[in-house]
Amino acid sequence: MIDFRSDTVTRPTAAMRTVMANAEVGDDVYGDDPSVNALEEKMAHLTGKETAMLVPSGTQSNLIALLTHCGRGDEYIVGQNYHTYLYESGGAASLGSIVPQPIPVEADGSLDLNKITAVIKPHDVHYARSKLLSLENTHSGKVLSNNYLKAAIALARSHQMAAHLDGARVFNAAVAQQLAVHEITAPFDTVSVCCSKGLGAPIGSLLCGPRDFILQARRWRKMVGGGMRQAGIIAAAIDYALDHHVERLAQDHAIALSLQHELSQIAELKVEAAHTNMLYIEFASQEIGLRAGSYLRERGILISAGKRVRLVTHLDITTNDAENFVQAVKQFFHTS
Repeated sequence: MIDFRSDTVTRPTAAMRTVMANAEVGDDVYGDDPSVNALEEKMAHLTGKETAMLVPSGTQSNLIALLTHCGRGDEYIVGQNYHTYLYESGGAASLGSIVPQPIPVEADGSLDLNKITAVIKPHDVHYARSKLLSLENTHSGKVLSNNYLKAAIALARSHQMAAHLDGARVFNAAVAQQLAVHEITAPFDTVSVCCSKGLGAPIGSLLCGPRDFILQARRWRKMVGGGMRQAGIIAAAIDYALDHHVERLAQDHAIALSLQHELSQIAELKVEAAHTNMLYIEFASQEIGLRAGSYLRERGILISAGKRVRLVTHLDITTNDAENFVQAVKQFFHTS
């Protein structure tokens, strides 16, 4: 199947499977897994942090970051459509009694600095304590500029708040801007990096930050069930991805841009601009979108069918796959 639903559907390559099979392992909860230890050191260096911690998922990485930054009754400021608020099951509020303060996300994926300022609480017993600003880069494939990020972090610091980056696809942001990842991540107090999306590892995220912070975070990891044993198998896959799958993200971006150009020629579709490895298309109605989804599935192509559809390019999508998708969409409208 040609799967455009997400970059989470990537499968480990044959070479990645080989390094996983041959990984040197130990018990990571005891700190004895050499492959995990080496990966954590490597990711810390890449992100400009003192150390890092491997966890199973990006959701858990973000949750642990919030639990470590904030106590009961503390507040984090976040985008209304950011993952740490909308798509991670309300974990911070449910498990940590942390108060979310969502604000609208701007068209470019950022949070308006004036709107951030407006919701920061005064130091008064009547209010939750504003402790953390949580940003996301990329957001819906959109890259937040470094100038913006530095301004947002400076604003947070001026109010004695920390800054966390949900950098699930931060390598896409770095490649798109031709920057080293640490040029984006270093100014943040903490950053979460997901490796099971565009990087193509089957599982795993890393939370990166100061040594004392990550030491506290390890207790939260244990509490929420993220401590793994012979996790070197996972670490080996991620290490391989860091060495072989970063620069190739530019191919995913190029294919998304090509899809935008080709699909824009189809009169029945509304096509939004492609950003990194994502673009959105819109059918005239929900019903047409669902019919298109069924039509494409019968021809070996998967999309998240509906009126407005996100298309995601990744390791397992080739230029030929994209061309086949365009032709199948044209045929759908021709036969409808």
